[in-house]
Amino acid sequence: MNFIEGGVCAPMGFTAGGIHCGIRKSRTKKDLALIFSEVPASAAAVYTKNRVSSAPIAITRKNIANGVAQAVICNSGNANTCNAGGELVAQQMCDLLAAEMNISAEDVIVASTGVIGQPLDIEPIKAGMGALCASLTHNCEDACEGIMTTDTVKKEVAVSFQLGGKTCTLGGIAKGSGMIHPNMATMLVFITTDAAISPEMLKKALATDVETTFNMLSVDGDTSTNDMVSVMANGMAGNEEITCEGTDFDAFMTALNTVTVHLCRSIAADGEGATRLIECSVTGAADESTAKTVAKSVICSSLVKAAMYGSDANWGRVLCAIGYSGAEVDVTKIGVSFKSAAGCVKVCENGAGVEFSEEIAKEVLSEKEIDILVTLDSGSAAATAWGCDLTYDYVKINSDYRS
Repeated sequence: MNFIEGGVCAPMGFTAGGIHCGIRKSRTKKDLALIFSEVPASAAAVYTKNRVSSAPIAITRKNIANGVAQAVICNSGNANTCNAGGELVAQQMCDLLAAEMNISAEDVIVASTGVIGQPLDIEPIKAGMGALCASLTHNCEDACEGIMTTDTVKKEVAVSFQLGGKTCTLGGIAKGSGMIHPNMATMLVFITTDAAISPEMLKKALATDVETTFNMLSVDGDTSTNDMVSVMANGMAGNEEITCEGTDFDAFMTALNTVTVHLCRSIAADGEGATRLIECSVTGAADESTAKTVAKSVICSSLVKAAMYGSDANWGRVLCAIGYSGAEVDVTKIGVSFKSAAGCVKVCENGAGVEFSEEIAKEVLSEKEIDILVTLDSGSAAATAWGCDLTYDYVKINSDYRS
């Protein structure tokens, strides 16, 4: 498997585009994005479990209930959530795109991101639909920009891999910087592939993958109303369709996981106000559930996040987070180390502190990517979670988000 350029446009038969249509105040920021497949594709998606969810999610659930889609349309600048007539607007977005591209409106995945509780005006979208469709190219940069809100960087990745002697490609783009603490997937992530895989197996692959990727990601502990991860697989690579588990399904899962882990890390590193990407790896757990619970608790701790911002090796906060996680662990067996490109320093062993150099620890924790290594010495299960530090800028960004 190889990393390649192109994001969602890397797989055969996919194009993408983006424009500024007028939803966002700034004319310099694109606010409408499109991903299109030449042919109808197998489709699957996972959604937020927040009981308050967006109108586009309701429409997308209905549209891809048959496991087929051909396009994704997404606006930024307005979440289209908790407002009267939201589902009508989401449906109109599908209808307008379908008419322009001569496809079925039922084959459209629709998404929105932005401020909650404000009506979304369909008129700018309607006026811009022709330009949006005309913007389709084999470059996904404009689509990446069109889905961004407080993101500071575009997030895209693609890989090539082999299935039954055929070269297949899988790519993805994502937006996400704040309000990230998923309970299924996270933010908005759109994945495309030219591999042939049945809707049933695609759904199984995605549902399985998110449990160890997007479900292990947190920036601020807030689960969004609009979270969605969708996948379209158009089969244009020409491999024999994957209809059951086996070698080809495993290869597909590996490619999917490579892309989703990359996007998880990109999202965590671009957390609102963040200066550091934090990865917590838990090993030696009695079972996977325990490992995941511990890793997520450490990543979500505001005190741990603040310590990482200050490059402070305050390992007691890590143990504290493990202790209140609810996981059954033997505290007397816990070990903690901090690791980065500057080195590795052990700070805790058997649940107690060990002597270490504060100066070296400061150097280790001053890097842009920090690994928190937790050992539980109670089994062979492991898990990884991703997050970021907590800075003053997070509060600044979210105190005037609507303006």
